[in-house]
Amino acid sequence: MKSRRSFLYQGITGIVAGTFLNSTSVLATVSQSVVKNGKDPFSVGMAGFSFLNFKLDDSLTMMKKVDAHYLCIKDFHLPFNSTADEITAFHTKLKESNVTGYAVGPIYTKTKKEIDNAFDYAKRVGVDLIIGIPLHADLDYVSEKVKQTNIRYAIHNHGPEDELYPTAESIYNLINKLDYRVGICFDIGHDTRAGKNVSDDFKKYSSRIFDMHLKNVTATAKTGTTCELGRGVIDIPSLVKMMRKVKYKGVCALEYEKDMKDPLVGIAESVGYFRGVCAAEA
Repeated sequence: MKSRRSFLYQGITGIVAGTFLNSTSVLATVSQSVVKNGKDPFSVGMAGFSFLNFKLDDSLTMMKKVDAHYLCIKDFHLPFNSTADEITAFHTKLKESNVTGYAVGPIYTKTKKEIDNAFDYAKRVGVDLIIGIPLHADLDYVSEKVKQTNIRYAIHNHGPEDELYPTAESIYNLINKLDYRVGICFDIGHDTRAGKNVSDDFKKYSSRIFDMHLKNVTATAKTGTTCELGRGVIDIPSLVKMMRKVKYKGVCALEYEKDMKDPLVGIAESVGYFRGVCAAEA
């Protein structure tokens, strides 16, 4: 007997094919089925790093094809030194594609001045969330900045290679006594590569998870690499159940780091799979 995951995966194969034949209509239908079942779909977006090799126009075209409407902005699309006019033009272009830039980052910082610059950038861009990687010594300063600006700050975990923040747990243990607006950008792939159970961690740290990088990986080890969402070791249906249980309200930002010079098929498969799981679990 085939597993439920196998049936979900087979169903999404058709969704992906339909996406290319009929633009966004198939994925939109899956989203609508979630609503009809009394469950609002999660906000599906893209982590800007997925489009490292593409200009903004091409990135937005791919987002339109998979019916994703939220973008975490990277500086290669909107440089830190952008003028007010350039920022306005950037948001106008996003709006024309029905996309909202909801956060900036990840932004790595090594000094308090760089942290100041990150908050200034977020303020000028007009978002209330920074995805960041600060030094441990600067965490108190980050906490003071969120108090001053009311801009939230979510620290990104980067797996077993990362000496600063390998897991969601490592972040939480450092920030749980800081201002409540200092939180976590939960990269479920890197958390898994560090040997963690992402559903358990979502439950434990949900009060501080402001954003997530949605992905799957090939192994629960350092050697694990990004793969299409339905093909890896992370149990996505169980994760969706937990996200519903804790009433996660942030964006589900797909970060697709496989085939980065030709990612559209993998992105479409991953978004379709996620929406299929959401519909099945509704």
